[in-house]
Amino acid sequence: MKNAEIHIRDPFVLTEGGQYYMYGTRGGNFGQKTGGFDVYTGTDLQIWSEPKPIFESAEYGLDRDVHWAPELHKYGGRYYLFATFTQANGRRATYSLVSDTPDGTFAPVSGKPLTPEEWWSLDGTLFIDDDGAPWLVFCHEHVQILNGTVCAVRLTPDLGAPAGEPILLFYGSDAYGAPANDEGRYVTDGPFLHRGENGRLYMMWSTGINGQYCQCLAVSEGGGVTGPWRQLEPMFTADGGHGMLFRALDGQLMLTLHRPNNQPDERPQFFAVTDDGSTLRVVGD
Repeated sequence: MKNAEIHIRDPFVLTEGGQYYMYGTRGGNFGQKTGGFDVYTGTDLQIWSEPKPIFESAEYGLDRDVHWAPELHKYGGRYYLFATFTQANGRRATYSLVSDTPDGTFAPVSGKPLTPEEWWSLDGTLFIDDDGAPWLVFCHEHVQILNGTVCAVRLTPDLGAPAGEPILLFYGSDAYGAPANDEGRYVTDGPFLHRGENGRLYMMWSTGINGQYCQCLAVSEGGGVTGPWRQLEPMFTADGGHGMLFRALDGQLMLTLHRPNNQPDERPQFFAVTDDGSTLRVVGD
């Protein structure tokens, strides 16, 4: 399959064993009632395998509504998917799933959410600090608090439960030039952390700016996940976002995101990225 034929949102790529594994939100119906997740494999970021199902949510009581933003992280020799589902109480939350292979069958680690059950939360991503402690960085949704936030919470070593209370990192209104939407809300979604070549810790995240879905960027002034975080100029402002960074097989730092942001046209796209020591830039942007 070519990229133009793959209808997913929130693409996420793992590079391993001489090939790429790509995950994402099934594009139909905005990721609602889609039943689970798939993986695509390839070697050139252009041609991919047919989708292989890796998680069937109905088997675990998670086939309620949304199936959003699966992220694959290798940790402790196993492979963990962090994804957003609808809880039994109707509110969204991030759960962790695990498999022994990146294209295997995944199962919930604990069956319980990693984010607070009473919150509307989404898009959890894994970060390992300098002491080896795992953290979940996620968004507290604007649908509940108007001014959406990005938060962090430490996880237990098995990645199956929170190990403390969430810490506020920043607000959606902190974005570089982001106005509130028509309802007075500030959107936050899709956080992803990246340690730059000079040791700086960056966070990509997305919101709307001037009517366009954008790939925002922040840097930790403290060097760690708890910040403080300073917003930089966005990386991408042409109606694309919820991206992540990975190394291509040749070592090039790459950005993938979905673009455009409207149904049913979302497709994965790929861009080379440079790190000049002060920020991350899309090549040619």
